[in-house]
Amino acid sequence: MSLNIEIKPSLIAPCGMNCGLCRGYQRVKNKCAGCNSTSSNKPSHCIDCSIKNCESLLNGNSKFCFTCKNYPCIRIKNLDKRYRAKYGMSMIENLDTIKEKGVIKFTKLEKYKWTCSKCGNIICVHRENCLVCGTKRVIHKYSSN
Repeated sequence: MSLNIEIKPSLIAPCGMNCGLCRGYQRVKNKCAGCNSTSSNKPSHCIDCSIKNCESLLNGNSKFCFTCKNYPCIRIKNLDKRYRAKYGMSMIENLDTIKEKGVIKFTKLEKYKWTCSKCGNIICVHRENCLVCGTKRVIHKYSSN
């Protein structure tokens, strides 16, 4: 079995979340289309997200929070803190990498970082084990070069 998940720039949310890693995006039934999608097939917390619907983002020309004069705002800091503690991922690190290297390079780094070492599928950030083969999640580190 393969989930055939491709990490692409359109899946990177304004907050730095890689929607390709989300359990909602990876599930087979009632699959979420990702934060940047205009589809209504998303959980209500994604549709109503205070970061995605932030006036600075909606009124600006940027797709990412790091361009805001208030970056990192309390919303990003709280999200970052929760994801670091629960899932070993940092929204602020993601956004800083996108700012430094660009979203294309970031998606390539993400693919390396979140690929299951046993079956090669993309690992879900919200689960301890690979959804395809059950292997314990190992997050591969990449250098800042």
